Amino acid sequence: MVLNPVISKLAGKLVVLASASPRRLEILRNAGLRFEVVPSWFKETLDKRLFKAPQQYALETAKQKALEVARRMPCNHLKTPDIVIGADTIVTVDGMILEKPRDKQDAYRMLSSLNGKEHSVFTGVAVVLLHEKPNDEDYQIVDFYEETKVKFADLSEDLLWEYIDSGEPMDKAGGYGIQALGGMLVEYVHGDFLNVVGFPLNHFCKQLDQIYNQQGSCHGDTAPVVPAANVHIPSSTHTVLPVQQVVNSSSGHSEEIQPVTASRDKCEDSEEAREELQKIIQLMDGFRASKALFTASKLGVFDLLQRRPALEAAQVALELKTSLKGMARLLEACLSLKLLKSTNCSTPAYENTELSKRFLLSDAPSSLLGYLEHCNDNVWPLFSHLESAVQEGVHQHHRAFCNKSGDLFQDTVYRSQEVKVKFMKAMHNVSQVTGKAVATAFDLSAFKSACDLGGCTGAMALEFARAYPGMSVTVFDLATVVEMSPLFLPPGTQDRVTFVPGDFFKDALPKADLYILSRILHDWSDEKVNLLLGRIAEACTPGCAVVIAETMLDGRSSHSTLQSLNMLVYTEGLERTQRQYADLLSKHGFGNTRAVHTGNFLDALITIKM
Repeated sequence: MVLNPVISKLAGKLVVLASASPRRLEILRNAGLRFEVVPSWFKETLDKRLFKAPQQYALETAKQKALEVARRMPCNHLKTPDIVIGADTIVTVDGMILEKPRDKQDAYRMLSSLNGKEHSVFTGVAVVLLHEKPNDEDYQIVDFYEETKVKFADLSEDLLWEYIDSGEPMDKAGGYGIQALGGMLVEYVHGDFLNVVGFPLNHFCKQLDQIYNQQGSCHGDTAPVVPAANVHIPSSTHTVLPVQQVVNSSSGHSEEIQPVTASRDKCEDSEEAREELQKIIQLMDGFRASKALFTASKLGVFDLLQRRPALEAAQVALELKTSLKGMARLLEACLSLKLLKSTNCSTPAYENTELSKRFLLSDAPSSLLGYLEHCNDNVWPLFSHLESAVQEGVHQHHRAFCNKSGDLFQDTVYRSQEVKVKFMKAMHNVSQVTGKAVATAFDLSAFKSACDLGGCTGAMALEFARAYPGMSVTVFDLATVVEMSPLFLPPGTQDRVTFVPGDFFKDALPKADLYILSRILHDWSDEKVNLLLGRIAEACTPGCAVVIAETMLDGRSSHSTLQSLNMLVYTEGLERTQRQYADLLSKHGFGNTRAVHTGNFLDALITIKM
């Protein structure tokens, strides 16, 4: 194979294709190249008028696609690629550049312009080579393009529309796929056929040959892999390792390393030992189980099986556009986690369990899908750097998200509307599930007005309003949050809660008998918590109360201690014990502090202004 001389040079290197095109993926895999697929987020909005020739446009688009992935991967994917390949294919005719059609009418416009004519297919390719700690100056970029001439036959209107109605044109440059049904439109091809499919393999191989075999590897040669010798270790309860000689770096003299004896505990096979081993295995597998839950939720597995129960793996894979191999294994993992159930037959059909129906459906009253997405997209990357967080004692935003500000909440709130909605949905889910437990942890019927500071979507406030019909409840949060809140409250409940925009660190607080702080104080250091509590104390009169909903560190569950680790990687804040909250509150004139451990996401604490 043409790539064989190059493959040995690429062994051990992370090669990335910055494209989701299944055609490019198939071409490169068939050639024997091993790589990962990381689709580029570069928006193909370059002004075509700025380019003197169409191939320059394709080259620049390919380059920007590859560079976007090269810059993003060290931050978001936690690894630096060695090579990133970007590509862009366009069709040109009569001076027009044709990319992918927007709809059927656009496909008809494109195909009509090609009908009976010869046109050019250009693919621009950019190969970005990275160093260990890349920046823009460290990138080495090799780019090239390939042109292929294609002639369409004279086609009837019926034939064109028959092809358009097949759906094939919609994701292909110029509106046709030569490797499939589109081949019937073509009279001849002059040049590289695979270039028309989407990737000029021959030209690409020549370029790699120049990079790695003629000029030498820019990353240095890869050390050969030495196969392990066949070693027989006799069966024994003791394994004795031979004496070895090492050189002492300080004296230069050799010293003996004494044999190490590995002894098997005679009680290893006891029932107690097996149970303890299972506990360790469950802990070790915890991160895999979490990711399986996150992935199945994000792909929409549970919603699909609610709409269409008793589907086989092949049907689920087809509906959700995944590989059968991957989906089959994911479904089996969810089955073992009791998130799904199946019929006992050779080809199982899957259904949701009651657990999934309650918490994992997008329209379930107690849905946690938004919070799961938040955990997957934000918490999971942060926890990947827990070792660094423990060693350094600081959050890990700079490693997980290349965010040096350290204020993920503010960054989340002020980013795109889509990200705002996702974050608010996560907070909404937690409040939906835990709100009633917090609102009813104490008898609050004596309080006639309440203000939920940082109340986000109003889900927690709504539970207080439901529990105490005589209580008027106000949510006080940032203006950008208040604007989005109507998206989340159920129909017919908007009049139960009032929203007031403001910043509780800066603006005057609404007057109330009861202030609610749900998942607020854990975000901040003691200094900022004291600032906020001081402002609340100023707004309170004697007899007013504050309800705090947080996960309290009183040794009741592993959830609270793991949440404490979460705050270590996540923000400057921390989880606290009931005693710590009481001490902070007493400085601002609050007393008679009581707490209830709800067994839910959040515990509840109440304190009275003295």
